[in-house]
Amino acid sequence: MSDALTALAAELAACTLCAPRFAATATGHSPRPVPWFRSGARIVVAGQAPGMRVHKAGRPFFDPSGDRLRDWMGITAEQFYDRDRLSVLPMAFCFPGYDAKGADLPPPPVCAATWHDRITAGLGDVALTLLVGGYAQRYFLGADAKGGVTRTVQGWRAHAPRVFPLPHPSWRNTGWLKKNPWFAAEVLPALRTRVKEVMDG
Repeated sequence: MSDALTALAAELAACTLCAPRFAATATGHSPRPVPWFRSGARIVVAGQAPGMRVHKAGRPFFDPSGDRLRDWMGITAEQFYDRDRLSVLPMAFCFPGYDAKGADLPPPPVCAATWHDRITAGLGDVALTLLVGGYAQRYFLGADAKGGVTRTVQGWRAHAPRVFPLPHPSWRNTGWLKKNPWFAAEVLPALRTRVKEVMDG
């Protein structure tokens, strides 16, 4: 990691900007940012925000959603967690907490506004970016994502091969996957081919 990104990761890891916000959630937790990036990485996974398991483990996508995402990509956990190859750039680096009904709260916009420009500048040219879920798609694609996740993912060819919009790999989306078999039939083979090209390049 470059000296600038090393310092930035340390600064991010110590961030407590959202401490009052998190203390007021149903979980009442403290911030625990999970920075996972390194200069020169060829793939960036832009997701939503860490869940409770990631919050406890301090490692991104360290949960069933991560298992499904790695399966979609056709790579091992060892490859996924190799920061020389892959960086993770969520819309929020901390677990936002649950609401009173136990649902994940949205990522606070202040997180991306505070950190993203500095991180992306340090990452430099990236061969492949995966936009996982609606929050990341709206942030990076703007008007191209206004039709919702399904329409955005259906339009993946307009962004490939450098960008692939994907649904969130949460178990909650199992029904979506069953209703949209074209995703496994059309998108995943192209995604795996591109990931292999980038990983081997």
